[in-house]
Amino acid sequence: MKPQLSQRAMTLADQRLARTDSKVTDEWSRPAVWRQPIHTVYIPANSFFSRTDLNTAPDLPRKWGQEVLSVLQSQPGADSDPYEGARKLAEFLDIEHPSRVAELAVRKLQQEPIEDLRIDFEDGFTQRGVPVASRDRQESEFAVRAADLISQWLLGEVRVAPAFCGIRFKSFDPLVRKRGIETLTLFLSRLQERGALHALYAPDSHRYNPRALRLTFPKVQEASQVSALVEILEMLEAEWGLDKSGARISFEIQVETPQAVVGDNGAVEAARLITAAQGRCLSLHYGTYDYSAFLGVDPAQQSMEHPAADMAKGLLQVVARGRGVELSDGSTNRIPVGPVNAMREAWALHYRLVTRHLSRGIRQGWDLHPNQLITRHLATIAYFRRDWELSARRLKAYLGGDTTEWMDEPATAKMLASFLRRAHACGAITDDEVHMADATVEQLAQLETDGHLPYTPGGDFQS
Repeated sequence: MKPQLSQRAMTLADQRLARTDSKVTDEWSRPAVWRQPIHTVYIPANSFFSRTDLNTAPDLPRKWGQEVLSVLQSQPGADSDPYEGARKLAEFLDIEHPSRVAELAVRKLQQEPIEDLRIDFEDGFTQRGVPVASRDRQESEFAVRAADLISQWLLGEVRVAPAFCGIRFKSFDPLVRKRGIETLTLFLSRLQERGALHALYAPDSHRYNPRALRLTFPKVQEASQVSALVEILEMLEAEWGLDKSGARISFEIQVETPQAVVGDNGAVEAARLITAAQGRCLSLHYGTYDYSAFLGVDPAQQSMEHPAADMAKGLLQVVARGRGVELSDGSTNRIPVGPVNAMREAWALHYRLVTRHLSRGIRQGWDLHPNQLITRHLATIAYFRRDWELSARRLKAYLGGDTTEWMDEPATAKMLASFLRRAHACGAITDDEVHMADATVEQLAQLETDGHLPYTPGGDFQS
């Protein structure tokens, strides 16, 4: 008897779709279920190390938090209370439930003011006033000092420390490539000497966290540059024996030129950059001002919300989502300093831009000054608190099979879980508020991956 038609059809489909199936189940289905920082703070290496020493530098995140708390308590009507200053600012920004949002934002500034910190050896590293003959020596010295500092944060030796940290080294442009590679290898070599690389990348380490160290690769224009960096990292891993434990040092790709978005052949180059990284790409970071300037956008019009910026970030979002790659928006260079009215105007702009990229599904941006921390946290907390309760109710109904009010599909359930998990990670909702969805934070990550799980009433997932 001839095989059933359905069996023959299935065999035919399996043969034709073998390559596609591997992408559907692997390459195209890698949701970012880990913690992603809500922002990256960039500090130029020269301004950092010229004003601090290794005894005081590890305390910088706490000092930034204290600095903005001091600014808040000096605001009109604050009565020397940072919470009152934050509440007044929240009211000025027309935030719903300003008291609660301000309370959580102040707590964040006290406990974790900076989530991700990058010591900058690229555009921000100007070396003004340093003789040309001395600049290489200074950069090498700062690279080693950066490694000494960052290893303290990564190894948990400082109480108030960023959960993510690293450096931005110079690009692979021929004019600066040698210096960039020198800084990168000096930095990583020092981390290796201090045991930080083994602690982060060895699966048997109690501090295993391969996403904590962040190396930002700027001004990438073609996949060949990413491939070259991968080979350099493989060489270093082999030199130090890290490859024996399966260690893979990862990096971020900074998209600052149109060539990194659309390639010479008209294809989306950003997708090729991720492929060339061979699983090492942590994130794509959009560079607001370099990208805008390259396209000829006049300085007064350069912004995170310019149409050219939205076009680029839309394509980056398409290629990053589902491939396990994070996406970060850029920064605003309008700094909240000076008279009260000028500060409030800059705070309002920053708050609006942060809220804007969050509402577009971009969960991260850059901050450049301590005073931007308050609007970063106010905007992020307000965004998640606006819809957390409804999201928890909808997820609870989905898990319990209740379709009387909502008929959400697995794709929506994944995003409800993602929303609540991210809200909890940034301090916008508490453990008890997460449990209103009848799930734990760990179960949210599982649900975000699968979209559906066997479930029993009371919040217990069946194994």
